[in-house]
Amino acid sequence: MPKVYVSSVIDASAERVWREVRDFSSLPKWVPAVAECRIEGNAPADQIGCVRAFKLKDGGMLREKLLALSDYDFSTTYSILESPMAVENYVATLRLVPVTDGERCFAEWTAEFDCDPTRAEALVDQIGRGVFQAAFDELKRRVARR
Repeated sequence: MPKVYVSSVIDASAERVWREVRDFSSLPKWVPAVAECRIEGNAPADQIGCVRAFKLKDGGMLREKLLALSDYDFSTTYSILESPMAVENYVATLRLVPVTDGERCFAEWTAEFDCDPTRAEALVDQIGRGVFQAAFDELKRRVARR
């Protein structure tokens, strides 16, 4: 089972960054590859079990289900229901940890999934650098502007 792990330090409090990422439909604001996103069935974006459907800028469509959300732990866990990446059993968690030395936080994003073994290395790189790290870089830009 391939695993993706990306971490970063963001120069803003965990509370501040959490306001950006908590809304399960906010991906277009902080994930550069996402063009648009909506929660199916008009469910609240913080309701466990809600499903977000989103379109990538390259035209790909994905559906993901919210599995867990903790304002206390600044974490969210979700699974992919449908994706053009040909992954199965995909579960990811985004977590923020306050850094007590200044107004910063440690951000980590992990994912595990099943896929064709010949595609594992490319998918880990695509997800890790192309999605997770790109999103952290965008978050750093967003919180620096405010």
